[in-house]
Amino acid sequence: MSGASVTEETLTDTGLRRRIAATLLPGFVGTTLPGWLEERLRGGLGGVCVFGQNIVSVQQLRALTDAIRAANPDAVIAIDEEGGDVTRLYYESGSPYPGNAVLGRLADPEYTESVARRVGRELRAVGVNLDFAPDADINSNAENPVIGVRSFGSTPDVVAEQSAAWTRGLQSAGVAACAKHFPGHGDAGADSHLELPVVDLDAARLRERELEPFRAAIEAGTRTVMTSHILLPRIDPELPATFSRRIVEGVLRGELGFDGLVVTDALDMYGASGERGIPEAAVLAIAAGCDLLCIGTENTDEQLEAIEGAVLAAIAAGRLGRERVAEAAERVRGLAAGLRDDRKADDAATAAAGPDVPGGIDPADIERVLGAFDVSADAAEWLSAHRGRSSVVRIDTVANIAVGSAPWGPFAAAAADPAAPEAVAFTANPAVVFTEGDHPDLVLAAQSPVLVIGKDNHRHAFAREAIDRLRAERDSVLVVDMGWPSEDRRYADIATFGASRLVGHALLRLLERGA
Repeated sequence: MSGASVTEETLTDTGLRRRIAATLLPGFVGTTLPGWLEERLRGGLGGVCVFGQNIVSVQQLRALTDAIRAANPDAVIAIDEEGGDVTRLYYESGSPYPGNAVLGRLADPEYTESVARRVGRELRAVGVNLDFAPDADINSNAENPVIGVRSFGSTPDVVAEQSAAWTRGLQSAGVAACAKHFPGHGDAGADSHLELPVVDLDAARLRERELEPFRAAIEAGTRTVMTSHILLPRIDPELPATFSRRIVEGVLRGELGFDGLVVTDALDMYGASGERGIPEAAVLAIAAGCDLLCIGTENTDEQLEAIEGAVLAAIAAGRLGRERVAEAAERVRGLAAGLRDDRKADDAATAAAGPDVPGGIDPADIERVLGAFDVSADAAEWLSAHRGRSSVVRIDTVANIAVGSAPWGPFAAAAADPAAPEAVAFTANPAVVFTEGDHPDLVLAAQSPVLVIGKDNHRHAFAREAIDRLRAERDSVLVVDMGWPSEDRRYADIATFGASRLVGHALLRLLERGA
């Protein structure tokens, strides 16, 4: 049979096209379901990934997911809701949850499980059935530009315990968990949204450290695992993890025994498609053993058509087996069927969610979060002396793409609850906003005492220079780092290990209360 006739046969195989469609999970532009996406859902599209830009309110999101499910009752509806700095439900206001690094420092798996259950209830109430959480990466590199406080910690035992607890809590609410970013993005020094990170770990080191949280999440029953776009040259010198059968089939399924659904990180990221394009990335991911392909944030009908065409061409050329596509589609459908069977929990979840859905802050959570802060002796003296009465310098660094532009820290807390006494006191302080590219003298507008608030201060030269200058020219400076601080804490008199709205409330409480 000629290549042309094989291609013609493949193109007219409706069943094959539906199986390919079942592996795709696109995003889209807008807050209502576009016509092209509705049509594809009716044609068997695997599901939809919802991002912050698609959400206006709880009611609007529920109407959107209802429309998705009306077009395809078995659609996977996914979201990236980590319950901290990375939030989609609260993209406009900041998350009312602690975030992973805070939870890891609190070292209370029962509390972590309860937080994840609350997140799951909220997601279930708005019709989402797959959450790309927990982040099971070990943040072993303090210079990591994309993981940081998204991680539960820097040691395998802490991250393993917390990942398992989050998995149990989330799935107890009827939402599938997704341990990410396999086999571990925490030691990377680059952001895979922007480039292909290289992690130079051998198999032994990978097994004893990076794989432990994933092993724990699998043992806790996670229904899905997300691959990462990182190159591990000692494991597979040619292909990133998402495209590597050695890693997906050999390590994840072979060594760890995972038999659930494997989902890719977004294929529009540079680490996946920067040098090959999304259609070819899709082919390689399926061939490697991935089942559900997260495409990206602002996908189009034309993009999906190109992806399907590339997969069909790969099958026709013998690069990709039909049976592999069928296996992937069957896993997606199996997950959807299991979630559909769990839908009886929907009414109970909605009722149980109650005040969680609007995103209110629980005062008990504020007190818990304060227990995770690292406050130096000098900071305690500053707090006792000034009780938050100071000039404020807000250092705005560019957030990584995963975090986006969600409001953060005390600024989010004060904006959400401006009448709260702590917010009134904080916003009464004179303030300077300092960003990269601003004239260095701008920070000197702040008079003593000075409160500096930033994220990952040590990673940004302009932030370090501004802090050094303030310390040299002002006699009373307190520096707060709401990201992942350096080990020496040079630019973190107070380290909060997160910048969610809840953590912002806790910082306001600390400033008002004093040490």
